[in-house]
This record gives sequence, C-alpha cells and structure tokens, in this order.
Amino acid sequence: MSWLSSLEADAPDVVACWRLADALRPLRRELHRRVVPGSAMRILEQQEAVAAALGSVLDSLPEEALCAPGGEEDWNVAQAFAHTTAARRFLAAWAALSAAGKWPAADPPRVRPSVPGPPDLSRAELHVLLDKSRASQRASAQAIAGHELDRCALDHPLIGRLRCGEWLLFVGVHDLMHLEQLDRLARGG
Repeated sequence: MSWLSSLEADAPDVVACWRLADALRPLRRELHRRVVPGSAMRILEQQEAVAAALGSVLDSLPEEALCAPGGEEDWNVAQAFAHTTAARRFLAAWAALSAAGKWPAADPPRVRPSVPGPPDLSRAELHVLLDKSRASQRASAQAIAGHELDRCALDHPLIGRLRCGEWLLFVGVHDLMHLEQLDRLARGG
C-alpha cells in the first residue's frame, strides 16, 4: 500500500493505531499510549497529512467515479467521502465541547455510525466539506490542548468512551479506513 507508507512518515501515530483497528482492545490501548499531555497539536499535524491524502485521492478519481460504489455498504464514493469528512468534523468538535466543559446535559451529541453523506456531491463540493473538516479539527485541537487526558462525555456505540485527545487521534484512524477504500477504487479495484 504505497499510500500508507508515504503517509506513515507524516502521521505515525494515526497509522500505528489504524494497524490495530480490527481489534478494539489493542486499538484503545494504543490510542491511550500515544495520547499524552500536550499531544493535541502533534496529532493535528498528522490529521493535516491525512486530510491532504484524502484530498489527493479525491482528485485522482474521475468525476464519474463519485457516483460509483464507494466500498462501504451500498454507498457511492461521494457518500463515503462526505461521511468521512463529517466524522472528521463532528467527532473532534464534540470531544472539544467536552474538553471545554460545554457538554450539553439536554440532548447531547450522539454518534450514529454508518450514516452516508449525500449521494450527488461534486468533487468541488466534497473539497468544501474536507476544508470544513480541516477548520473544525484545527479549532477542536486548540480546545483539546491541555485537556488531552480528560475523560470525554462522547460515547460511541462501537468504540465506547475515550479521552478527549484520543478522540482527536481516533478520527484519523476512521479516515484511514475510508482512505484505504478510496485508494483501492482509484486504482481500479
């Protein structure tokens, strides 16, 4: 996987955790090990590298491929890509809410896995979503900085609860799951 080896130098924590993503317990242990006080900005730098890889694979796909099967359930590529950018945006933002002590008591955010994005977005619209996710991650990392080890109120039905900084890192693991699918599609497989 050439995309992975080139990304590993710029996002070593994300890639190391992604390698363990098939087993929940080892993944949680690795997230815990790699998130330390003061690590939010280091993780953000790695998330920027992942975002660049997402943008690159998006640009490598022909326009008609955006409506082709996207490697996730019955979603097309546009739906899978928009889902990925939404997770980048909201999981980190929700962890930042918790880190800032602003978690809403009434109707708190809830993770709903397997929610596809819109099916008919253009490449330009998907780039806008990617840019929004990058801005959200920057703001979230700043809010999480100094609170990396705080217990986060966000509960995921599959992964459970993580610390605030671990959510920031986990977002990259989720990105790589979809980046692998998109890279395979871009290579015609």
